[in-house]
Amino acid sequence: MIEPDIKLAQQLFEQLRAESFDGIGITRDTYGAGEQRAHDLMAQTARALGLEVRTDAALNLYMTLPGSDRNAPAVLTGSHLDSVPRGGNYDGAAGVVAGLSVLGGWVAAGLQPHCDVTVMGVRAEESAWFPVSYIGSKSAFGLLPAEALDIRRMDTGISLSEHLRQHGGNPEGIAAGEAYLSADKIRCFLELHIEQGPVLVEEQLEVGVVTGICGSLRYRHAQVFGSYAHSGATPRSHRSDAVVALAEVISRLQQHWANMEAAGHEMTLTFGQVNTDVQQADISKVSGLVNFSIDMRSRSPQALALMDQHLQAAIAQATQTHGVRFELGERTGSKEAEMDAGLRNIMQLAAKELQLSHRELPSGAGHDSALFSNQGIPTAMLFVRNGNGSHNPDEAMDLQDFAGGARVLARVMAAQAGLV
Repeated sequence: MIEPDIKLAQQLFEQLRAESFDGIGITRDTYGAGEQRAHDLMAQTARALGLEVRTDAALNLYMTLPGSDRNAPAVLTGSHLDSVPRGGNYDGAAGVVAGLSVLGGWVAAGLQPHCDVTVMGVRAEESAWFPVSYIGSKSAFGLLPAEALDIRRMDTGISLSEHLRQHGGNPEGIAAGEAYLSADKIRCFLELHIEQGPVLVEEQLEVGVVTGICGSLRYRHAQVFGSYAHSGATPRSHRSDAVVALAEVISRLQQHWANMEAAGHEMTLTFGQVNTDVQQADISKVSGLVNFSIDMRSRSPQALALMDQHLQAAIAQATQTHGVRFELGERTGSKEAEMDAGLRNIMQLAAKELQLSHRELPSGAGHDSALFSNQGIPTAMLFVRNGNGSHNPDEAMDLQDFAGGARVLARVMAAQAGLV
């Protein structure tokens, strides 16, 4: 079996870090300079390898080693190249680098697959910049709602459509639903990714084969309105305290979460943003406003629906008890996805043959693989062990672990592309 070009991978990781370091962490901003530099680096590398390089209306990047039968359904691999603000160097990028390292090894050996094999650099996977899930992959299939193009980036205040135009994209084509990818022309989609939780590290395992990807239910811009009042002069019986009301809701939902886990439900619940109004809140005031967000994730739509019911009930009780008013705002989310059983088996067999310690596990985080799977495309994900979690500057994937994951990926790619 031809080895991936791990030296190339190391060089790419070093260049990505050098071009993305913001003084604290890694920032590759969606449809901004950071993400663009990463795409330019990958495209330049692909051209040096002799690969075909193309982009679509959303500027997703496609780097293809042509097969002997150009009409056969293609094998796709890859991931995203954007990051959260002040994130880590490997989240997303490891999947693109892995794909290029595999093709780099094949090119050096003079191999030609039966079908086209494409490494995809996906745009805009991180919804930290625009509050929409899977902008790049949805656009590739013509599935991004036209109204999403009017959403403004959280830091610049500029619309998605304008950010696209600035970098040479075609928002009109996206709005018209023009699709670059078609499910019937894709044999499979394979995504290597760092694990973003602690399972592989704690169990001292090198790689993990993903069983499925959680869907989400989110309230990004929720609020609770009470009444501002003097902290010393207002007795408890006369308060409408927004902070206390929200704290009660959070406490009740934490207990419901524990009960649901005890009953066998698999899910997570996060209040990622909780803040009072900086213009009005004060140490000597009862708080009249709290802004907050809620993120629920599970592979079970039923579990998400049940927790949403618990949320509504907790809000109703807190409203009555504390005389406040809740506004949850728009509810958004993403659909859960199952990974292909056949591809999972091939991945596990490859890991076993390579003598890599491994296990199956679900993904609590969302990934573009979910979008591919929900188009009916056989899809599989491989996690590589990574210390310190993700979405922070301290991601600590070891290059040796990455090399093991790349070798697993190479075997699955070769089997699907007719090289073995």
